[in-house]
Amino acid sequence: MKETTSFGHGGDYNPEQWLDHPEIIAQDFEYFKKANINTITVGIFSWAQLEPSEGIYQFDWLDDVFDRAEKQNINVILATPSGARPRWIADDYPEVLRVDENGQRNLFGERHNHCYTSPVYREKVQTIDRKLAERYGKRKNLVLWHVSNEFGGACYCDLCQNAFRTWLKQKYQTLENLNKAYWATFWSHTYTSWGQVVAPSPHGDQNLLGLNLDWHRFVSDQTIDFYEVEAKVLREVTPNIKITTNFMGGNPDDEHVFFDLNYQDFAKHVDVVSWDSYPSWGTDAKSSVELAMNTAAMNDVMRSLKHDNYMIMESTPSQVNWHPFNRPKAPGVHRMGALQEVSHGANAINYFQLHQSRGSSEMFHGAVIGHDLRDDTRIFKEVTQVGENLNQLQPALNTKARQPKVAIVYDYDNMWALSDVRNYAAETIKYWRTIQEHYQYFWEHDVPVEFISTADDLTVYKLVIDPMHFMMTEAFADKLREYVAQGGTIVGTYITGQVDERYLAYLGGWPKALRDVYGVDPLETDTLYPTQQVAVADGQKKFQARDYATVLSVGHATAIANYVSEWYAETPAVTQNQYENGQAYYIGARFDSDFMATFYDTLVMQLDLKETNPIHKTDAAIHINVRLDEQKIYYFVTNFSDEEKTITVNTPMQDLLTGTIISVGAYDMAAYATKVLVKEG
Repeated sequence: MKETTSFGHGGDYNPEQWLDHPEIIAQDFEYFKKANINTITVGIFSWAQLEPSEGIYQFDWLDDVFDRAEKQNINVILATPSGARPRWIADDYPEVLRVDENGQRNLFGERHNHCYTSPVYREKVQTIDRKLAERYGKRKNLVLWHVSNEFGGACYCDLCQNAFRTWLKQKYQTLENLNKAYWATFWSHTYTSWGQVVAPSPHGDQNLLGLNLDWHRFVSDQTIDFYEVEAKVLREVTPNIKITTNFMGGNPDDEHVFFDLNYQDFAKHVDVVSWDSYPSWGTDAKSSVELAMNTAAMNDVMRSLKHDNYMIMESTPSQVNWHPFNRPKAPGVHRMGALQEVSHGANAINYFQLHQSRGSSEMFHGAVIGHDLRDDTRIFKEVTQVGENLNQLQPALNTKARQPKVAIVYDYDNMWALSDVRNYAAETIKYWRTIQEHYQYFWEHDVPVEFISTADDLTVYKLVIDPMHFMMTEAFADKLREYVAQGGTIVGTYITGQVDERYLAYLGGWPKALRDVYGVDPLETDTLYPTQQVAVADGQKKFQARDYATVLSVGHATAIANYVSEWYAETPAVTQNQYENGQAYYIGARFDSDFMATFYDTLVMQLDLKETNPIHKTDAAIHINVRLDEQKIYYFVTNFSDEEKTITVNTPMQDLLTGTIISVGAYDMAAYATKVLVKEG
């Protein structure tokens, strides 16, 4: 497969919007030189220009773009255009349009308004994909296929309903198995034929929790299947070109991972992970340091999908146009954010968009080249600086993140199940935020973390954190027990191990493997109102728990903190249990960061999880991230604060971004500043 030889710097380019202004296209390419742009992504949403009517193709404009890019040594990422179909397809083949959950077929419009199951749509997509692959597959500057764009959403048409039934038949084999899995005797919902199964709908069933969960699983699988329809053609015609599609995540308010699709499954089907990063810098909801932690977590999620470097396929050089408040990035923030992503393993920083659209819904979304058509704006200069920095970082291109000793379990089935749980409090479930509350300590202390699925190997980590694993299979419970037995350390929490993969409650309490490992039995969970708190003490210090507090029956575990209020006062809130060669901690309540810091301070020291860095910091606003190979270690040191901070360097190193030698001593770092210090490995 083709390999890129430099950090990518570029983004989405839509010259089809400017075909009647050839002078603008010519100027764009001149500006690309000035801004150190070495990659353009073309073809996204271009189907109507590529095939204006069925079987009639217009490739001249795209040929010209490839030619111009080749002359400037610009790499091309070519997108398949399936993300937005032309009008002729909808007019001639109306079945390609999605049907909503109310059974209403959509009109033509928007993007991703197409049925992933439709044989007609799949056929037409493969046809245009094959034309593109045959025409451009041998171009020497084609480095990557970008399939469609930001997959998401669902269709409820008859084709999809039938595909869902087929999926269920393969999974359950018999109606008896299906009815048992869905506990369908409740409310007399027993199925007597497969044809009675209908996707969750406000006009039908929305309270069969197993049905709701299976619909999430099916939609994810069907989306991946559609992606594979496209990828099959590309692999056949251009076997040496890698394939990706852009994942999503990191938008306000919680900087949440994308909900619709199981990216852990999807990642198995792409050659390289790419994602669209749009953190909401400059909000009044959180500080830049807090947002930096959220963004770091999302980058670690994306790196963890394949345990490898990844790409930023979209970001903005300044503002977006769809946040509740669309602030431009303050001076220095764009560079800070871009280098943060590189520090976590991004080998490309790409933008939406290179040239601002003159009209329509994203006409005011940030771009390298704005409506003013100038190359002396603040934004253009900051993009140019990022390009220069990526050139300076060239020696670090083939480095990777240090192998983490800490993993956090993140499970999509569990996320979907918790989002639909008819218990606890919808306002405070917040699975992803809970994960970030555990991640926060490690980010503040520069301890690298991976986010793993239940299928990943646990044994490569010293510590596995498994928060709120409400839906847990017995197989994974057994896997945890084996991991601890072999010497691993596990941290589990409240609302864990309540239901199996069918969304059926475990009878008789926890699975035996969990009782063995944790040495406790959860008896009940107190769901607190937002203003309520429960006092907890560990013998030296008092803490306040909020939202959830689990009442525990202790078997062979040891209590390390107890409740001191409510009816369960004097009972354990946090426990530790030695199981064979390892240990398991159970955190029975939700705590704020002060408890997390105390708890993980002890654990990190006990397990020797902290790496020795030749840079000392005294403020969590400074973050130190590492990329390395066998020869050198690259320390990315960033001040995420809007105030100057100080670091101390303990050994002489070179700053790769300036070429200067940094000697031993204290150094002031301006707000949003980054240094990349290099040390022999």
